[in-house]
Amino acid sequence: MSEAPHGVPIKTPGQLIAAIVAGFAVPIVVIVLLAVYVNNTTRTGAGTDSLSKAAVAARIAPVAQVDIRDANAPHVYKTGEEVFKAVCTTCHTAGAGAPKFGNAVDWAPRIAEGYGTLLHNALNGKGAMPARGGTSPDDYSDFEIARAVVYMANDGGAKFAEPAQPTPGTAAGASAAAPASGAAAGAASTDNTQAAATLANVPQASPGAAAGTESAGASQAGKALYTQVCQACHAAGVLNAPKYGDKDAWAPRLKEPIDTVYNYALHGKGAMPPKGGSNASDADVKAAVDYMVAAVK
Repeated sequence: MSEAPHGVPIKTPGQLIAAIVAGFAVPIVVIVLLAVYVNNTTRTGAGTDSLSKAAVAARIAPVAQVDIRDANAPHVYKTGEEVFKAVCTTCHTAGAGAPKFGNAVDWAPRIAEGYGTLLHNALNGKGAMPARGGTSPDDYSDFEIARAVVYMANDGGAKFAEPAQPTPGTAAGASAAAPASGAAAGAASTDNTQAAATLANVPQASPGAAAGTESAGASQAGKALYTQVCQACHAAGVLNAPKYGDKDAWAPRLKEPIDTVYNYALHGKGAMPPKGGSNASDADVKAAVDYMVAAVK
């Protein structure tokens, strides 16, 4: 039984040449197409987000920013919620020594004291809470602080009415310092319908406190700033802040150079805002650090 003869696919010199050319050309074309495909796809990997335009712009942005405002433009007041989120949330959300936001049990005894007393304490400070939450009248007016008080108290069970917005040029609208003789009237008032009058009569922490300490020694300036701003967190150790006078809490911080500790205080670290959220001078902030450090040595 005979076998069928095997046919050879390449029978002419032209077919041989075509096969050789195809053997080289086809792989080259495939490689070029793969290279183009790979080069045109979006590649992501660990750490590539740091090279994005937004991330690079944030890193190279200047530290100082110029905020130009129209002096003749009408003032837009912050709501109570906005002031709470910007200033009060640090202590009142955690509830470390402060009435916790939304906790009716914590707020009940405060609400019983009346709106006037709550506002007086917010403007002038009480215990570990600094005056105005550590801000200045240039940051938030009395009216805005009052809004924050009402916002927190009402969420804790009170039924205070929204404070009446002051008219332009009044003491409450401009956050001007009121005479101390109005303290009793502001603290005794529990009728929130007279909010505007209460705001005008409640005394405030003097915005020139920092200026008044310029002539005093560095230790006095540091103590004044600590009392006004830093003790809000450092007196009770809020949010892992090293507690004033606690050597164990300060020990790991003091292992670093003092310039590093100054840098944390000036520019912020973790939950601590730059300068504790105040507008104090660099010299006074460093003096406050020295005051706290001296207490653990």
